Amino acid sequence: MNDDTKWDDINGQHLAATLKWLRLKLRAMIPTVVPEQQKPHEESTGNWFKWGTATTESTEKQKLLSEPSAVPSDEELQAAEKDMKRLESSDRPPALMILEKQLGLSAFDRQVLALCIATELDSEIRVLCAQAQDDPNKPYPTFALALTLFDHPNWNALSPQGPLRYWRLIELHQLGIQALATNALRADERIVNYAKGLNHLDDRLSHLMAPLQADILNTPLVESHKKIADEITRNLHASATNAALPVIVLLGLDSTSKKMIARQVATNLGIHLETMQESTLSGLSGEDIETIERLWQRESLLLPLGLYIDRKEAETTNQSHLDRFLEKIGSIVFLDEEQKQTSLSRYSISFEIGKPTPEEQEGLWQNVLQDKAEDHPGRLAEQFNFNQLDIQRIAYEELSKYSDEGKDFGTHLWKACIVAARPTLEKLAQKIDVKATWDELVLPPEQKMLLRQITGQVRSRRMVYDTWGFREKMNRGLGINALFAGESGTGKTMAAEVIANELNLDLYRIDLSAVVNKYIGETEKNLRKLFDAAQDGGAILFFDEADALFGKRSEVKDSHDRYANIEVNYLLQRMETYRGLAILATNWKNALDNAFVRRLRFIVNFPFPGIEERIEIWRKVFPAGTPRDENLDFPLLARHNLTGGSIHNIALNAAFLAANNGGSVTMPLLLNAARTEFRKLEKPMKESDFQWQGRKETA
Repeated sequence: MNDDTKWDDINGQHLAATLKWLRLKLRAMIPTVVPEQQKPHEESTGNWFKWGTATTESTEKQKLLSEPSAVPSDEELQAAEKDMKRLESSDRPPALMILEKQLGLSAFDRQVLALCIATELDSEIRVLCAQAQDDPNKPYPTFALALTLFDHPNWNALSPQGPLRYWRLIELHQLGIQALATNALRADERIVNYAKGLNHLDDRLSHLMAPLQADILNTPLVESHKKIADEITRNLHASATNAALPVIVLLGLDSTSKKMIARQVATNLGIHLETMQESTLSGLSGEDIETIERLWQRESLLLPLGLYIDRKEAETTNQSHLDRFLEKIGSIVFLDEEQKQTSLSRYSISFEIGKPTPEEQEGLWQNVLQDKAEDHPGRLAEQFNFNQLDIQRIAYEELSKYSDEGKDFGTHLWKACIVAARPTLEKLAQKIDVKATWDELVLPPEQKMLLRQITGQVRSRRMVYDTWGFREKMNRGLGINALFAGESGTGKTMAAEVIANELNLDLYRIDLSAVVNKYIGETEKNLRKLFDAAQDGGAILFFDEADALFGKRSEVKDSHDRYANIEVNYLLQRMETYRGLAILATNWKNALDNAFVRRLRFIVNFPFPGIEERIEIWRKVFPAGTPRDENLDFPLLARHNLTGGSIHNIALNAAFLAANNGGSVTMPLLLNAARTEFRKLEKPMKESDFQWQGRKETA
């Protein structure tokens, strides 16, 4: 017999012994001569059971009321009490004794509670209560009955601040204008179940809580998270001697890792962890919150309990509700916040929680992929930032779908990671469908070399930072960022596409109109959301017309200048710490803040294309399937001073003209489209430059 089974047996015996003792005590109170049963008053009809059961008296109950019960002897009472006390002195005391110790009950409080519990478990106790009170309409315990029934009565048991009423162990049913001592008492259902050995969270709390998912409960922590859990455990142990435990504030974006750490701390301390959204509190009245506070305090002593509060919706909730709740409950609380918010009245300790380290993530990939690993773990850990459960989920899903596809498995796995890490940036950025390749990009050799260096650094950053140890020597500047400067249409966006295509990563163009906000602090908040959302997948962020956002810091003349400079400083910091690649594009390099420019790792100047570059652009601008005249004169077309973007517009417009005419792209159509482009750009032009004489210049 294991310990739990043994305790269940002892608790059952103690409860049976208690019921027997209470029956004998009640019988001892019943007068030996019972007056003839009077018919209940008409107004009291239906009062036999006050709990929603039958409202008529059965023949058996009438008989018990009309016939005197045998009065027990002193020896019987003493034997029953001795048997009850023997079980109370067990190594693991029964439930009623645990209630007495945990909730600060006096011996009289415990006896009153036992009488109320017995009424719920034994129908004979109800009858005996009615007989003892000489009233058939009182088949329930009252304080008046308890004060007469038990030795060493205590009037404090009636007080709202006494343990019985403070902890909501009993319910007091006030009937009309009856005196307090004669009101019906009933044991709380949760406490009745506890006395029977059933220790489960109160139903009035369970519907407010959300269970931890099975994976969080069963997955062991990585070493870095285990160290944090051990540190939190030590802090709580050290605080155990104080009047109040600190609130453990877990900061960071990854709730899964935070919940796993909180679960480990709860396991270390031997407590059960429940989770709740803070928004749950904001929808409750003050009276409801008070009830929840009281019940939670009680439950934390009986189970015991720890609480994990998720503050994801904190901006829409009432801080005072949370503050009061934490101040009242006093139990172990974990507070999940993305960043430190308003300080709490209750003492708190904050811990920054990140996802597993790159080395740990590589090990997690290796453990799941096993013989399919090849070089995947290192590449995945270098590019993506997943927690334990995400790594397991992605890997197992891909293994189940593509385990037999050989080399293609790595491609499928990479794409699955991109999808899983894809940030939710719809309101702040636009995902670009990248198609451009190196062959399509026409730039001088120096610029192409810089672009390839950028690509190489993104691909090899983990080797340099971690394997070669540069991360240990640097406390900033680990982000890879670049400035693309040049006139509109010189290839800045195409270059960003080429890099994203080469690295097989998502590219997002930042919508500055959605990011920049005239209200103080809102731009910074939007940028934080932007960088945080893009962080885990290492997506490439492309800030077009970045001078509007990263402009020069101004002299501080008023509060608006000060906050504008704060925004720039914040941007500088996030650019340096962002784990992905951030590309800034500007037509006005001189408009950027000098301090910001100094901190950029790469600056790529996109020159206006010369005639040789323009010829090359013209040769590559048409897709292979476009029908073209063999006599297209690219050198002649290249004589027009246009950027690659304008050349693309001309080629596209000429293609539509050809399609409408049902023919192919010809020089007249191209020159016609070029004329339209010049007019649109309001550039000076000579009509003779757009006339086709049928001649073809040599390149």
